[in-house]
Amino acid sequence: MNNEDLHKDHGSDNEDAGHTGQSRRGFLKTLSTGAVAAAGVSTFAPAAQAEFVDNPLPDDLPEKIPHVTIGGVRVPRMFIGSNPIGGWSHAVRNLSLAMPDYFTLDRTVQFIKRCEKAGLDVWLSYWDEKPLKALRILWEQGSKIRPYFLGTIDNQGNLSGAESGMKGNIKDYNPIFYVHHGNVTDFLFRAGKHEQVHDFVKKVHDELGIVAGVSCHNPDCVKYMEDKGWEVDFYQTCLYYITRPKEEIRAKLGTAMLGEPFLEKDRDDMLDVIREVDKPCVAFKLLGAGRLCGSDRSVEEAFAYALSKIKKTDAVIIGMWPKYKDELAQNIRLLARYGQVA
Repeated sequence: MNNEDLHKDHGSDNEDAGHTGQSRRGFLKTLSTGAVAAAGVSTFAPAAQAEFVDNPLPDDLPEKIPHVTIGGVRVPRMFIGSNPIGGWSHAVRNLSLAMPDYFTLDRTVQFIKRCEKAGLDVWLSYWDEKPLKALRILWEQGSKIRPYFLGTIDNQGNLSGAESGMKGNIKDYNPIFYVHHGNVTDFLFRAGKHEQVHDFVKKVHDELGIVAGVSCHNPDCVKYMEDKGWEVDFYQTCLYYITRPKEEIRAKLGTAMLGEPFLEKDRDDMLDVIREVDKPCVAFKLLGAGRLCGSDRSVEEAFAYALSKIKKTDAVIIGMWPKYKDELAQNIRLLARYGQVA
């Protein structure tokens, strides 16, 4: 699974390491058929009672994982996502209900602790009761987890958390970043209200004094901000333009898909933009919200392709649902295998 977007109703490189100019199909053919086994990743064999929330980490996990620096903050090259924790499957309603049903407060705490032990100490959390409680519990237990949040500007012109109507001061949670919500960005840009997003960036700098990012699904948003020279510290970039309006899809295809559009070409369109901009980007939905999780091989291919195409200064966000599989261990291995920056 992957992470980001508003999940409710807002509308939820040049260092190409030998793969520059290679087609996606040609690149995937270059992956060794034994790579999954070599990485120590087992094939999918879901067990009804298997859980990987508080189990000890496998002994063979890499001791060190790649890091990058974003806005002066040194971070792991992979962030912990929150879509499965919050129940935003980007699939069907029953899955969206099952995910938060599984991720109780206790399981959320145990899962984040396990991620931290594996070297992932940055969590794209969300502004709601469960994750905020989890953060307080984690810190009380000695965790050094570093959160950041998605936000917007509310009707009164104030910075506001995006996922709920909860009140509170984001400063109380000492976020390392504050990022304008992707769905809202896309919506405001289509409505010609670009400056509302720009105001968010300026307010984060002026009022919070922390790193300000903008998330989006439409690569044209990044192009616009770059052309205008906005003081954005980094872009949070979805590899699929899932907020594309239905009428736009029908105009192109003569029809539209049921649900959100996950179109193959979108990935390359956004990866092209990521490589073109000098600022760091944090890519999300590498796995197409689970659509590329049909086998361990397809998961590996998605990681390998995206990590070979983004800049060495970029990072990724991965949401995980460890009910049936040790997705954390699998992702750590793949990051170490394909995401080295040295």
